[in-house]
Amino acid sequence: MPPEASLLAGIDDPDKTPGYPFRGPGLLARTVPFAVIAALAEASLALSSDPVPAGAVAVSVVLLLTVAAAFALPWERLPGPLSVLVPLAYTGSVLSLILAAGPTSGVGIVILVPLVWTALFQRRWESACIVVAIVAVEVTISLVPVTSPGDVIARRVILWAALSTVIAFATHELRDRSSRAHREAARLHDQLTELTLVADRDRIAAGLQDSVIQQVYATGLALHSAAMLTTQPEVRDRILAAADGLDQAVRLTRNTVFALDQRLQGRGLRAEIMALCEAISPTPEISLTGPVDGALDPVRATRLLQALRDALEMISQHSAPGRVAVTVSETTYTTEIETASSLPEGDHAPAWLALLRDRAAEAGIHLTIQPAPGRTHLTWSIPLTSTPAV
Repeated sequence: MPPEASLLAGIDDPDKTPGYPFRGPGLLARTVPFAVIAALAEASLALSSDPVPAGAVAVSVVLLLTVAAAFALPWERLPGPLSVLVPLAYTGSVLSLILAAGPTSGVGIVILVPLVWTALFQRRWESACIVVAIVAVEVTISLVPVTSPGDVIARRVILWAALSTVIAFATHELRDRSSRAHREAARLHDQLTELTLVADRDRIAAGLQDSVIQQVYATGLALHSAAMLTTQPEVRDRILAAADGLDQAVRLTRNTVFALDQRLQGRGLRAEIMALCEAISPTPEISLTGPVDGALDPVRATRLLQALRDALEMISQHSAPGRVAVTVSETTYTTEIETASSLPEGDHAPAWLALLRDRAAEAGIHLTIQPAPGRTHLTWSIPLTSTPAV
């Protein structure tokens, strides 16, 4: 869920574990400061020189113990809205404490404790409930007993409501900013990692271009020249085949290394095809020729990617994909998978081959299956001059 949607839904920290804040890491650090304040507030009743109403003290202690016991509940299985009852119970405990000590005893500031708790660890609507409860407490302690004039009561209600709202709003804004900062830091870290990877591969590519590829290319030229010097056809064919193999190695290296900058931009078809192939073990050889990313419209690109994903998954269960080649010409977008072993033909052909052909036909893609000695070629062809499917 996007951050904006979570805020509109009243959900803060949507990535927290179930039962938070009453469960999960950091529970001791969250609760100890509030527990210490609660204990000090109860103990402060001993400083009073006047008799303290035993009934109000008992209610305050019971509600406080109820709050402590609530942490043992199975919050992972309880409805989420029930969590607001914990700070509300503590607010009731503070009300009884104030009534026991007296409205002028100075203990009333403790009423901010449940508000701070909800603002730090719970949701916006729960903070709103506590603000309403604090206003109710202020009204109650002003009326029971009736010792304050009306203007004092109104002033207390207005100021405490305003102060409580400001504290809750400011704390939630700080939480939102912190969450956004963490997300931005994670995004920048990912970008830094990607840029570091690109820099390392550029350095490797430069080294290959200066030494390895030039040496292989020169060796291929030398083999072509040597082939022209021999009069024996078999020797000439073998030398030319070796030279062609070196040329293919150069093309594979260039497509794999020097096209990295294109693969890392926008997760286009090139990047998606590379990711599909890299997920297979052993990883097949990959050859990408032409404008792989920009030749297809998004609809046909999605359908081709789904067809390749299905094919690689099915082939991997029966035979290793040995090579994946994508070639884009002026008229055709061709993708070929070469299996490492021959697949049965005719009546003995596996059913998944027919399934691949049917799915390709439904997507408007022509699939050709060509058996060869020791391998099978599956070729998906999309004419670039046709009207894109919708």
